[in-house]
Amino acid sequence: MGLPQLNRLSRTLEKRNLSSQKTNHFPLQSLVLPSTSTVEICYLIPIQDQNPIHNLVTPVQSFTGFLPNHYGNASFLMDCRNFSFYRSIHAGSMHAQFVIDPNNQNPDLETVRIAQNAGKLCKILSNHRNSTSIESALNSARVEVSPTLVVEVLKKLSNAGVLALLFFRWAEKQKGFKYTSEGYNALIEALGKIKQFKMIWNLVTDMKQKGMLNKETFALISRRYARARKIKEAIEAFERMESFGLKPELSDYNRLIDTLSKSRHIARAQQVFDKWKNRKLKPDIKSYTILLEGWGQEHNLLRLNEVYREMKDDGFEPDVVTYGIVINAYCKAKKYDEAAELFHEMEGKCIKPSPHIYCILINGLGSEKRLTEALKFFELSKASGDTLETPTYNAVVGSYCWSMRMYDAYRVVDEMRKCGVGPNSRTYDIILHHLIKARRAKEAYSVFQRMSNEPGCEPTVSTYEIMVRMFCNEERMDMAVKVWDQMKTKGVLPGMHMFSTLINSFCHENKLDDACKFFQEMLDTGIRPPAPMFSNLKQALLDDGKEDTAIILSEKLEKLRRTPLVG
Repeated sequence: MGLPQLNRLSRTLEKRNLSSQKTNHFPLQSLVLPSTSTVEICYLIPIQDQNPIHNLVTPVQSFTGFLPNHYGNASFLMDCRNFSFYRSIHAGSMHAQFVIDPNNQNPDLETVRIAQNAGKLCKILSNHRNSTSIESALNSARVEVSPTLVVEVLKKLSNAGVLALLFFRWAEKQKGFKYTSEGYNALIEALGKIKQFKMIWNLVTDMKQKGMLNKETFALISRRYARARKIKEAIEAFERMESFGLKPELSDYNRLIDTLSKSRHIARAQQVFDKWKNRKLKPDIKSYTILLEGWGQEHNLLRLNEVYREMKDDGFEPDVVTYGIVINAYCKAKKYDEAAELFHEMEGKCIKPSPHIYCILINGLGSEKRLTEALKFFELSKASGDTLETPTYNAVVGSYCWSMRMYDAYRVVDEMRKCGVGPNSRTYDIILHHLIKARRAKEAYSVFQRMSNEPGCEPTVSTYEIMVRMFCNEERMDMAVKVWDQMKTKGVLPGMHMFSTLINSFCHENKLDDACKFFQEMLDTGIRPPAPMFSNLKQALLDDGKEDTAIILSEKLEKLRRTPLVG
């Protein structure tokens, strides 16, 4: 951002700051603390304990001090919300993020019970290999089955299609089970990830007979085909919807184009749009924003500008969503000055920037270590009158991390906690990523250990993947397996990438028995290994004189590829 733009941003900030003081009764202050100002961060500082990794950790003293004055201001604290609700650009195409207030003393007991039972069942499923032992173990769990519980378990088994199907067939026989569209769709999602499309179409027939088929089902199938790079089949699945008595509307066409775009097939999405425009579909502004987002993801600003002009020629003026997408595209192309110009153009048209737009600019500038400019946009966000949300704070945490200002990143987490706006698992994933990149593995592991103790911050499969990869890169396979076992104990199931990381590392360490053990577990869950990983394992076995084992594993993999699931 050039000097004129930065000066203009400062003037805007000063103007909003004055307005904020009048309306909110507290002064807006910079997040950059004076050098003498400190804050309690012992919550995140590595300390010694009995864990084996800490035989190398040196104690780090915590330090305390004072926060900026506005932390003690009642108006500021009242302005902080108790939960965060944040939507993606296309609210219909992705799930919203909902962070429950960890201080809530009256949680929904039924929700807690279902979550506990779902975790219990997932642990059973992940620790048994064959269908007979799984069914026996599930029966002994004495869990009351309900439609909500079935959906929750199937969602947790999203990366383990074989286990999802086994669970579903077991659940069908239990008292309290009821077929629902949500349950079928969750199973279809899991099976789609392991490319069991024949089984999926059998389920579609079942749903049709039970009167439970809906458009969401076909959207899921199209998405799984697209992710599997079967674009022709994705489009055909969408077109088959009509033969099942479901007439597509504009929102459905938009959703298909969005699916193709988000699967990194924006050129095909554009072809479909051009072919069907004014024939099967009369586009709205969302149709164009989907294409703009797709070309932006590909860093193709030329095509993005062509679509932008076509949109305006068709009578659609850019709205806040459109501006957000275009600003994001320019940030991805590292054209931050142009992105800032668009921000000011939007304001000049009296279009109020959304929290998402502030996130984009904070993230983009922060990643380029333009921290001062990133924090200016954070201050503008605070002055905008919108309630601060977890993603905005996470963007600031990430900005400090990019500049390796870890103390300040921890301080922002403390601010989030005081405001009741997070933190969440994503907050810690950001910190872990940067600590590991800086080769601060001990501190990263300490932060990871503390996540489980903070409500709403329990490690996700993404977190576990970060930690397993870290220990594999550090050649600490004992700790990688320890984290893996902790994950399984929590009922979190690994995906393809985590299996691949672990198996490749065991091959590198010439621990081929362990590599084969995890490869077999991968096959048991129905996950097809990527070709490079299996090639690596196979070659390691051949080099070690274990040709018979290599042949056996090849046959098992071929069987998985050729044999459709039945059930």
